[in-house]
Amino acid sequence: MAAIQRFIVPGLRTPISHYCHAVRAGERIWVSGCVGARGDGTIPDNVVDQFRVALDNLDASLRAAGGRPEHVVKVTLFLTNVAERPLINPLREKYFGEHRPASTLVQVAALVDPCMRVEIEAEAVVAGA
Repeated sequence: MAAIQRFIVPGLRTPISHYCHAVRAGERIWVSGCVGARGDGTIPDNVVDQFRVALDNLDASLRAAGGRPEHVVKVTLFLTNVAERPLINPLREKYFGEHRPASTLVQVAALVDPCMRVEIEAEAVVAGA
């Protein structure tokens, strides 16, 4: 059985509940939902800037666990307004490039902070680990 590693990533906002930023077991990595809150707790006003911060947070968590964008096999994206998807999609395309993960997009009534408009979580597989 693979050892389970849990990661709290320095520089990211401290988890507000009982979880860690990422978990790795063998070649699999799970990244907790990443929101557009900076390490200091500030949250940009618009969905594009929030998604940019959320992707940075996801990337830092993924890399802390030994993964990279091309290892992501599944993402789940939560938006408080699904009509804003076209605004953030160019950032998503740039981040993943040719490595298209499986994906789910869900509109939600709210996220953990009423100022937040987007959250993304990911699963990755690092082959040969």
